[in-house]
Amino acid sequence: MAKPILKWAGGKRQLLDELKNRFPRSYTHFHEPCFGGGALFFDLEPENGTINDTNSRLINFYKQVRDHPDELIELSRSFKDPESEPDPERNFSETNRKGKSISNYYYQQRELFNNRPYGDEYDDLEEAALLLYLNRTCYNGLYRENSSGGFNVPIGRYSNPDWVREKEIRRASRVLQNTNIYNTDFEYIRNKAEEGDLVYFDPPYEPMSPTAYFTDYSADGFGQEDQQRLLELAKELDQKGVSVILSNSGVMYEMYDEAGFHVEVEGATRAINSDAENRDEVDEIIATNVPPKQRQTVGQSGLSDF
Repeated sequence: MAKPILKWAGGKRQLLDELKNRFPRSYTHFHEPCFGGGALFFDLEPENGTINDTNSRLINFYKQVRDHPDELIELSRSFKDPESEPDPERNFSETNRKGKSISNYYYQQRELFNNRPYGDEYDDLEEAALLLYLNRTCYNGLYRENSSGGFNVPIGRYSNPDWVREKEIRRASRVLQNTNIYNTDFEYIRNKAEEGDLVYFDPPYEPMSPTAYFTDYSADGFGQEDQQRLLELAKELDQKGVSVILSNSGVMYEMYDEAGFHVEVEGATRAINSDAENRDEVDEIIATNVPPKQRQTVGQSGLSDF
């Protein structure tokens, strides 16, 4: 099976069996409107369907993986160790946009990666390679943007980081070949999902407490109004005959329970946290409209038309 290429906050590798236990016995197309790292998608390796995310640089990355894997791998191989000296042939070899000194290769690459949000010229392939490089060399694999959309995570400390990920890219590229990739709001799925399809929603989580910020990975955020829109859409899809599975933080239990979904609490350890001692198990919910008697078992074949 394929594996996620990127580290991504809220990744679902620890919940894969719990999610698949709620799958219908058969379904036609698989859709994932809040893609992120795509752990479930890559584990399933669906032969068609759609994926989507509002993060334009993330979606560009997956398009490059699908359409230009060789070029992406080759460019990634040309990058240097993050602690190396900046490349004098490229911009930001001495100072960043604010005039502060660039201390090493990592911070030069980070500044180049931010060409898009700050209105400078950028190349889609290079941006994708830089996203992968920064993801594998930044602090704790975190993706975070400031209010202007600039990636602002500091350098990490790794003994031998792999920012090429050749095997993962080639496998993912094959899986993505017949997948339509979108960069829009999750409501696109209203016009894409058909009766008999399966949709998995993994939105940015509603914070469990006032000090928890699950939405910092994007400058746009994902607020309570978005959570309500998502619930209403899930109800529409249910009426349409689409199977829906959704994961979220434990505080969303009551909302989905009252809406008539089957809701259960699961625990998952969060690996991306600035404080290693706080990488504890947190409550998450999995909500679905698939009745228990109509669910498949883990390992059962999924897509009915393949």
